[in-house]
Amino acid sequence: MAAIRKILIANRGEIACRVIRTAHAMGIRTVAVYSDADAGAPHVRQASEAVRIGPGPVGQSYLVAEKILDAAKQSGADAIHPGYGFLSENAAFADAVEKAGLTFIGPSGQSIDLMGNKAEAKRRMIEAKVPCVPGYEGKDQSDEVLLAEGGKIGFPIMVKAAAGGGGRGMRLVESQDGLAAAISTARSEAENAFGSGELILEKAIVQPRHVEIQVFADTHGNVVHMGERDCSVQRRHQKVIEESPCPVMTPKLRAAMGAAAVEAAATINYRGAGTVEFLLDAEGGFYFLEMNTRLQVEHPVTEQVTGLDLVELQIKVAEGEPLGMTQEDVQLNGHAIEVRLYAEDPAKGFLPSTGTVACFEQVAREGVRYDTGIVGGQEISPFYDPMIAKLITTGPNRETARKLMIEALTDTALFGPRTNRDFLIACLENEKFAEGDFSTGFIAEQFSEADLADKLADETALALLAVRHFVIDREAALAKAVAAGMQVPQGLMHFTSDSSLRSPYKLAFKNLETEGVSLSVRSKSPEAYQVHIGETCVEVFVREHEGTRMVLETQGRQYISQAFLQGTNLFATLDGATYTCSNMLMRNAASEDVGDGSRVVAPMHGRVVEVFVGAGDTVTSGDRLVIVEAMKMQHEILATVDGVVEEVLVSTDAQVAADDLMIAIEMEAE
Repeated sequence: MAAIRKILIANRGEIACRVIRTAHAMGIRTVAVYSDADAGAPHVRQASEAVRIGPGPVGQSYLVAEKILDAAKQSGADAIHPGYGFLSENAAFADAVEKAGLTFIGPSGQSIDLMGNKAEAKRRMIEAKVPCVPGYEGKDQSDEVLLAEGGKIGFPIMVKAAAGGGGRGMRLVESQDGLAAAISTARSEAENAFGSGELILEKAIVQPRHVEIQVFADTHGNVVHMGERDCSVQRRHQKVIEESPCPVMTPKLRAAMGAAAVEAAATINYRGAGTVEFLLDAEGGFYFLEMNTRLQVEHPVTEQVTGLDLVELQIKVAEGEPLGMTQEDVQLNGHAIEVRLYAEDPAKGFLPSTGTVACFEQVAREGVRYDTGIVGGQEISPFYDPMIAKLITTGPNRETARKLMIEALTDTALFGPRTNRDFLIACLENEKFAEGDFSTGFIAEQFSEADLADKLADETALALLAVRHFVIDREAALAKAVAAGMQVPQGLMHFTSDSSLRSPYKLAFKNLETEGVSLSVRSKSPEAYQVHIGETCVEVFVREHEGTRMVLETQGRQYISQAFLQGTNLFATLDGATYTCSNMLMRNAASEDVGDGSRVVAPMHGRVVEVFVGAGDTVTSGDRLVIVEAMKMQHEILATVDGVVEEVLVSTDAQVAADDLMIAIEMEAE
């Protein structure tokens, strides 16, 4: 085979960026494809060139094989990498790529076809003497046969779609009474999702671990495995946390599972990267589940512990090169954990969340890796999978990697759509997870609806959030003053001429039915603040502050916080909790039309020194309305329209926050 010169990535998001990164490091040019919804996405900008393939819906863009092939022809690409999802396990697509004279960076269409159907795959594995879960994978799909076979297997059993994955078309059945309904529902889901209603039945393994083996094969007959990944932390059969090695793995068990996985790949004449998935019971018995004929989402943990670049190996194998390694050459060093950051709302049954990414600040330190395809300002659309990024940590042992992951998530600012960041931290901090004592039922067993519900902010959290809001407001005020040509010493940004004055706030929390909590903030120095909540006064100290990150201390305890203000919404984290709140005083002002000059708002936090007008007064453009003192400087607020003062909402010595409405003017009719 000839060397690959240009790769088209038939995918999007973080996996497209991941493939682009390795291809460019190998000196290979890349082509991105994109839908209208992804026109400004990072993978489009990072590729050597990009081709539009249609509207946002996947059925009109990423899933249309003809458009992908046309894009390859148009761009002159000589190879296609399918990533995962979309067309990556579509045998017809793999065949069409090769028929078009292009290199498909993946297995043959025949291998994909053999392993893409769970029933056929299981029949092949039974022939190859790979351990399989007892069940029924026959071709007779009548309800009568399925009901009878279910009774023979014994309950509980799993009803599964033969043609798909991701939990669709899958039902756990506890007794014969529920089997008929489960068959009907699973068949309907499977037909809608995969175009096939074929089902298999399997004995349900009680409290199993989900352990998969990474295999790699070349076109010269070499097949090796690269150790295992534990993917047991799942919700609705979707993986959430993955790690390598498995916490309960032994050298003997790894050798046995690895040999079975290698045999599974060899028996179908496999090439490239693949994953053989098993269920592992409490006694150490393991059973073939399925084979994924592509690169997996969780492949980075294998890369971290083996030191191998799996995408580079995929490309080299596709070029016809031998693997260049034996099984003895593959060594596992250290421990790696990956979490999937989803745009979803755990408090609402993990429903997907959409919206604009207000801020995405990543941690830069040894042992922390982000695989992502998003940036701040990007729109998370409803068209695609809610996974928006992956975070991977690596350490010399599991506990180091686990603690580093908690720290990295705590320091990650990902604001805008709701995410599962807090839930991931809770999983990692869970005692069962820390001990490595969990199964695929971990989330359901350890987290109730109450555990997943949004939490009300207590007085401590309110005080810390108020200080975060106050400091951001003052920084914005300083920026405005500097932009206006004022020379303001930065050390004075927190002060007025009267340090006893307080800035008022009324914080209301998104997703919580509250009217808002009234409080006030007084700056004693750039590092010390007092927050008054009713009769309570909370002292808050800023110990570190750089960019969006701040370390605050109150009542003898320190809190790490990331915060970002977008419009009237303050997004902030306090250790393992994320809050989205609004200052109702600012929101009320912002909700009014301020663009025409009829609504006069405070340009910054400060004290009203003097008010020159009252309700009913006639004003003309340029008249003085108010003087506001901030940062020990006085600022005249002038009318920018002609009209009659409708309402004055401030008085002398009143404290105002940035964007508070001060005066309303009824403009003269033109």
